[in-house]
Amino acid sequence: MPIFGGKEDNVFKAIDEHLEAVGLTIKKLYELMETYLAGDIEKAEVLMKEVENQERVADELRREIEAMLYQGAFLPVNRGDYAKLSELIDSVADAAESAAHALILAKPKTPPDLKKEILDLLNASLETYKLVEKSVKMLNTNVDGAIEYAKKTELAEEDADKIEYTLLRKVFESESITTFAKFIWNQVVTKIGDIADRAEDASDQVLLIALKRRG
Repeated sequence: MPIFGGKEDNVFKAIDEHLEAVGLTIKKLYELMETYLAGDIEKAEVLMKEVENQERVADELRREIEAMLYQGAFLPVNRGDYAKLSELIDSVADAAESAAHALILAKPKTPPDLKKEILDLLNASLETYKLVEKSVKMLNTNVDGAIEYAKKTELAEEDADKIEYTLLRKVFESESITTFAKFIWNQVVTKIGDIADRAEDASDQVLLIALKRRG
């Protein structure tokens, strides 16, 4: 059963829409990356526009949530917590868009032996986001569940960090990747890793809100 109602319930509905929009931004990035690594640069450029459009949708939803909050949803002492949570979730979409830009604007040569590892990292980041998404959705119905999934998000982010570190080491040790390509792939890989990092930041905020709710 929902803990809140009225204006607060409307905020949670908007948060759900925002979560979905951010998730779609990451999924579009995954599609872009698969396409780029397969060698279809032209289609990847088209997909970059889709990533941008989806990030824009997420940003608009974040602004709607903030407007709802400052029009009277929740007690004043709690509004800032939810506004910050919305901002942290939105930053995940920003990271996905930044990864797409770094890749498409520079167009580095694809390291053939690292294609799987790049997609593995992107998948790990997406899975980390899915966990925090579940955590946020539980805030209005199941505080204990929200805490549980927030903690799972932290563990998933640690796993993503390990994949990122191993991948970057392989990039810099590779003799088949040019110095320019290494520089660009370092940026791209780091920004993909930021997706998981920012999802984990959002999980910290979920924990804060949930623990306050518990009293």
